[in-house]
Amino acid sequence: MYLLTIYIQVPPRNHQTSPRFSTSFPHSPQALNTRTGHATTHAASPRVSYLRLLLLSRVLQPPQPLLLRSVRFLTRSLSSGPAFKFSTAQTKAHKQENEMSFATDSPVHSSSSDDFAALIDAELGVGSSGSSSDEHDNEEEEIDGDNDDNDHEENEDDGEDELTDHRNKRCKIEKLEDQELQGSTSQGLIEEKLEVSLKKDICTHPGSFGQMCILCGQRVDDESGVTFGYIHKGLRLGNDEIVRLRSTDMKNLLHHKKLYLVLDLDHTLLNSTLLNHLTSEEEYLKAQSDSLQDVSKGSLFMLDFMHMMTKLRPFVRTFLKEASEMFEMYIYTMGDRPYALEMAKLLDPKQEYFSGRVISRDDGTQKHQKGLDVVLGQESAVVILDDTENAWTKHKDNLILMERYHFFASSCHQFGFNCKSLSQLKNDESEPDGALASVLKVLRQVHHIFFDELDSDLASRDVRQVLKIVRKDVLKDCKIIFSRVFPTKFQAENHLLWKMAEQLGATCSTETDSSVTHVVSTDAGTEKSRWAVKENKFLVHPRWIEAANFLWQKQPEEKFPVSQTKNQ
Repeated sequence: MYLLTIYIQVPPRNHQTSPRFSTSFPHSPQALNTRTGHATTHAASPRVSYLRLLLLSRVLQPPQPLLLRSVRFLTRSLSSGPAFKFSTAQTKAHKQENEMSFATDSPVHSSSSDDFAALIDAELGVGSSGSSSDEHDNEEEEIDGDNDDNDHEENEDDGEDELTDHRNKRCKIEKLEDQELQGSTSQGLIEEKLEVSLKKDICTHPGSFGQMCILCGQRVDDESGVTFGYIHKGLRLGNDEIVRLRSTDMKNLLHHKKLYLVLDLDHTLLNSTLLNHLTSEEEYLKAQSDSLQDVSKGSLFMLDFMHMMTKLRPFVRTFLKEASEMFEMYIYTMGDRPYALEMAKLLDPKQEYFSGRVISRDDGTQKHQKGLDVVLGQESAVVILDDTENAWTKHKDNLILMERYHFFASSCHQFGFNCKSLSQLKNDESEPDGALASVLKVLRQVHHIFFDELDSDLASRDVRQVLKIVRKDVLKDCKIIFSRVFPTKFQAENHLLWKMAEQLGATCSTETDSSVTHVVSTDAGTEKSRWAVKENKFLVHPRWIEAANFLWQKQPEEKFPVSQTKNQ
C-alpha cells in the first residue's frame, strides 16, 4: 500500500509567516524528519506525530482505540500553542533522538500492515512511557468529555504535563549519550559511529513521485527505472525497488498457489465498434443492447457517451471467475486509458478481478509494443493471452495466442476478411466449445503442472517451460508431410507452418513413408495427396494446424477437408 503523507511544520503562535508544507510518498513507515532533514522512524515532534498518526488512523482497519485517543490528544495540544515552543536543549534532544533512531530495529524495509502496527506501538510508547496507568485512565476519561469546556482546560494541562515528561526523557537520553562519548578513549571509535550514522542517513531513492523521492521527500532528477502511471500518475520506481516488489509479491502469490495472467481486450475478451461503422445489417443490434445499470447481466452494450458498441465474448464471465482462482490478472490493451477503464467496468463491475491493474498503451515503455516491464510480476510466472503475436516480440514464450473474435463487420474489414461477421450472420461463438472455454482448459493444465507435477523447487520453476510442455502435447505422435503448401524453392524448415507444427509436438518430414500420419495440402490432386488417400492417411488443410495452435488441442481431421483444384 502506498500512503501519501503530508507533514506540516507549524511555527509558534507569535510567528507571522505561513506554515510550510512538504510531501512524501513513503512505501514504508519511515519518513522525513522536517527538523533535521533526515529519514527517521520516530516522531520528530508532537506536531509531526499528530499528522502521521492521523493518517495512519484512517489507513488501519479496524482503527486502534489507543491510536485514536492519541490523535485527539495531539489535536488539542496543537491548538494550545505554548506547548510547541522548544528550547535549544530540546532541539538538541531532538537531534540526539533522531541519531539514536537509526541504531534501533524498525520495519522500514517492509510495507505490510504489521509494520504499520509496529510503528504505532513505537510512536505511542514514546508518548506514554512517562505516564502511569492512572494517568492513562484519567486521560481516557477526559477525552470522553471533549464537548465540555472545563474538561478541555484540564486536557490542555495534561497535554503540557505529557510534553514535560517527553522533554525529561530526551534530556536523560542526551546525558547518557554524553557520558558514553566522554567515557570513550578512542577518537576513531567516535568517528566510526558518526560515519555509520551518516551512511544510514543516505536515502537510496527507491522511486519518485512527481520528482520527489517516495521515501525521504528530496527532489530526484534521475529518470531511471519505470513509470507505473496506471498505479498512480507520476509514480516512478527504480529498478532495485521493482525487483524487491516483484520478489515479495511472488512469494505471496506462490504461497496462495497463484500465477500472473495478462489479458488483452480487443478480439480476445470482447469486440468493439464505432456506432457509425455499423452496417445496415447490424442496425438491429441497437434495439437488442443490454442495460448499463447492471452490466453483469448483459453482453451487448451501447456506450452512447463514447459513440461505441461493445460485445463481450461468450463465456467471458465464467472464464474470468475461474481464472481468478488460479491467477492474479491484469488487463493490457493497445487502446487508450479511458477506453480500457470503461471496458474493465463492463468485464469486472464489482472490481473483483483486476482492481487497479489496468494497463493501456499510454502506460507502455515502447511504442506499438507491449512489455512485462510495467507488470509487477516476475516473467517466470506470467502467462499472456493475446490475439496479436507481434505485440509481444520480447515475450513470445509467455504467450498463448488466441483466435480472434470478430463479432462486428468493422472487425472483419480491419483485418482484410471479405466475409460476413457473426453479427451479420446473427450467430455467435459457442460458450462450452468456444475459444475462451478451450483456453481455460489450457490454463488449468498449466497451473496443475506448475504446482503439482514439477520436481524442482517452487521458487525456481518457470511457467515458460510449462507452456512448452503443454504445447508439445497437442500434436504428439503426429508425423506430417506438406504438399503444395510452400513455394517451390522455399526451404521447408523455415516456413511458419513447419515451425508451428514442431512447437505443437509433431514431427515434420519431406518424404513419404509408412510412419507418416498426416499429409497437409491445399490440393487433393497432388501426388502426395493421392498417396495419403491410397494409404489411408489423414489428408487435411493447413488450417488444421492453425486451429490446433489457436485452441491448444488437436482438432477433428474431418472438419478440415482438402478439395481438388479446378485445373487438375
